[in-house]
Amino acid sequence: MRDTRESRLLLVLLIAIAFALITVDIRGGEDSPVDGARQAAVTVFGPIENGVSSAVDPIGNAVTAVRESGERHDRLAELERENAALKAELGSDDRSRSRLAQLDELLKVSGRGQYGIKGAQVIAIGAAQGFSWTITIDAGANDGIKRDMTVLNGDGLVGRVTTVGPDTATVLLATDPDFTVGTRMEAGDELGFASGQGDRPLRVELLNGKAEVKKGDRLVTFGSQADKPFVPGVPVGVVSRVDPSGGDLTRTLYVTPYVSFSKLDVVGVVVQAPEKDPRDTVLPEKSEPKPTPTVTVTVTPSAPADGQYQQEQ
Repeated sequence: MRDTRESRLLLVLLIAIAFALITVDIRGGEDSPVDGARQAAVTVFGPIENGVSSAVDPIGNAVTAVRESGERHDRLAELERENAALKAELGSDDRSRSRLAQLDELLKVSGRGQYGIKGAQVIAIGAAQGFSWTITIDAGANDGIKRDMTVLNGDGLVGRVTTVGPDTATVLLATDPDFTVGTRMEAGDELGFASGQGDRPLRVELLNGKAEVKKGDRLVTFGSQADKPFVPGVPVGVVSRVDPSGGDLTRTLYVTPYVSFSKLDVVGVVVQAPEKDPRDTVLPEKSEPKPTPTVTVTVTPSAPADGQYQQEQ
């Protein structure tokens, strides 16, 4: 198409229509009028994204071994054997080592929380279905994935499933401004709601405006009714700043997420919730601060030389 005034006007019109549809889609939630079109887009384009990912990354299929971990984690020993087999299969190049490390951490988290998971890989990132902060994973309805399932990795909460195709699914990341999850403070049990702020820390509104909170405190997911969209006990992040209460009914915190959202690769979709709330058991172990070595210097007066002593006498 030639760069004419008409073509530029057409481009502006198409962009305006796209933004309008995005707004309607986000505000509509599950009852969005464009949900059918979005589902169709996932069905059509999902296999393409999945195929491209498989073509450029043949070792990625190894993650499917973890997808059979959907039953209760009395199968943890079996998963560990599968993971050992993966190590032998994938070899020792840097990318493989990185994925093996991620699989190890994912299995540890799912074991501690007793989450039944389906393993998946991130095959695309972006706003394919109208959201600002999303990823596409290579697992879908054929793998037992459903809408409003919790997604995590070896570090903590990644997001929730929003759209499901036959072989792929879209995940809304916890950093998205339209993302909200109920949280619970470690040990103190103060409840709140965390919201995404893009590349900034999560914003958490505690229900108790007089709650005693300090920098370094940690949060986990509180859990949803019937465990959808969120199961309990998934690590969320660490408090980086606390706003003064000022007598308000709520208290605002800013939380640095455990997950590095710019480096997502291997994730797990929770297809079976734990029988009981794991509480704080999934949180990483606290690292003990290393003491700063101190050096004590003692000054001892030196004895005067013989000549100097005699002169002073």
